[in-house]
Amino acid sequence: MSTINFEEVKTKFINADLDEKIRIYTTTEGLSVTEFKELLKYYPIQYLSKLEKALG
Repeated sequence: MSTINFEEVKTKFINADLDEKIRIYTTTEGLSVTEFKELLKYYPIQYLSKLEKALG
């Protein structure tokens, strides 16, 4: 079982384009609620509906 390096995930998320941000957010497992909230700080709020749709 591997552990998630949150700082690595966060760096990839920050540098990703919108579609990649959505992919990272929806497919990364093992993050805490606090870590998911931290990622949202780097997500462009005007596209929040696109993320919500991807989350189902």
